[in-house]
Formats: sequence, structure tokens, C-alpha cells
Amino acid sequence: LKVDSFLNHQLDIRLFEDMGEEFARRFKDVEVTKILTIETSGIAIAAVAAKYFDYCPVVFGKKNASLNLDKDIYTSEVYSFTKQQTYQIMVSKKYLNPEDKVLIIDDFLANGCALQGLIQIVQSAGASVEGIGIVIEKGFQSGGRIIRNLGFQLESLAIIEKMNAADGSVVFREQ
Repeated sequence: LKVDSFLNHQLDIRLFEDMGEEFARRFKDVEVTKILTIETSGIAIAAVAAKYFDYCPVVFGKKNASLNLDKDIYTSEVYSFTKQQTYQIMVSKKYLNPEDKVLIIDDFLANGCALQGLIQIVQSAGASVEGIGIVIEKGFQSGGRIIRNLGFQLESLAIIEKMNAADGSVVFREQ
């Protein structure tokens, strides 16, 4: 599914604002003190969405350690379907605390591994996951079902029911 012209290489900021506004509508009854995402593609979406959640801070899970990353971190192991590899995601403990009410936002949901890793980090911090917003869910994969069965409010802006690589056709789920 090629979305690089508007979502994860070139960014359509008007679309991002519309998505942020829609996430705010869908989570209007939820208190949010932090938005959490994972690098890289989720950062821009989460940052624009924060505008609609009273400019709350955005925290992102890092996939690679760096010299300026605190040593006191929450970690979770995540398998990337897209990259076909396992990596550690890391969040500094000073940016998530037990009082936080977290909205997780990401670009894609396939098998749910990244979301499960982010949920684990939030729970390790003693914070609460108040909801999960996804731009595009691959409904033909198991991630959405798994996350919903865990009891989380999962809101996907678009759910793809099936795709045909041969002719490029995409069928969206009615919502």
C-alpha cells in the first residue's frame, strides 16, 4: 500500500490537521495528558494531533539508543512487520508517569506488535491507556482484533478489508 505521497514520506499537513481533528472528535470524552507514538512515521501525525488535545506533550518510542537518551528507560521488544525485524523501543522514564492518561497514535496497524509494545510501556509506567488512534488499519490482519479484544478503545480512520497487489485495488471496510 503506497501512501508515501501524503502520509509517511511527503506529508499532507491539511490532511494531518483533519486527522487530528477527527481523533479529537472520536476521543472527545477521554482525558489525555500525553500522546505516545513510535518513531518515525507516527511522530508527525501525533504532533499535529496534539493541537486538538490542548497541545499536550507528544512522547515517542525510540527504536535506537543514542548518547542523549537517558539510561533510566522503559523498554519493550517489538517485531516490525514492515521491516521484518525485532527491535527494542525505548521511552525515558521522566516522560511517562503514573498520573498520565495516554492516547496512543500511529500510522498503521497490521499485526499489532508495535501497539502491544507501546501499551506495555504505558503500563510499566503505571499510566493508563485512554485510547488508540490509527490512521490506516489493515483489517485483513489480526492486530485490530487483538487490540480490541484487550478492551482498548481503538479508532481507525480507515480500515482496509482487502488489497490486490496485482491490480492495485483496495477495498475499505464500511464503518
